[in-house]
Amino acid sequence: MAKAVPVRLCLGCHEPKAKNEMLRIVRTGDGNVLIDLKGKVSGRGAYICKTKACFEKALKSKALVRSLGVSIPSDVIDSIKQFFDGSENG
Repeated sequence: MAKAVPVRLCLGCHEPKAKNEMLRIVRTGDGNVLIDLKGKVSGRGAYICKTKACFEKALKSKALVRSLGVSIPSDVIDSIKQFFDGSENG
């Protein structure tokens, strides 16, 4: 019997996808917001497809802020945008 793959909902496009295909952004216990590439950091997580369009849609609709429960500092937003700029092929 195959092991069930965890599914998460994207905050940008609202489509369910496999957890390992998505980017996790986490608010740690001390209130810091960071990218969790391995999915193991302790804290409140929010999932977004690995596309810049979904990230920008989640920012514009404030879904990311609502999900994490804190405002996201501009330097963290910039680092997430750099992640997408480095990982997308076009």
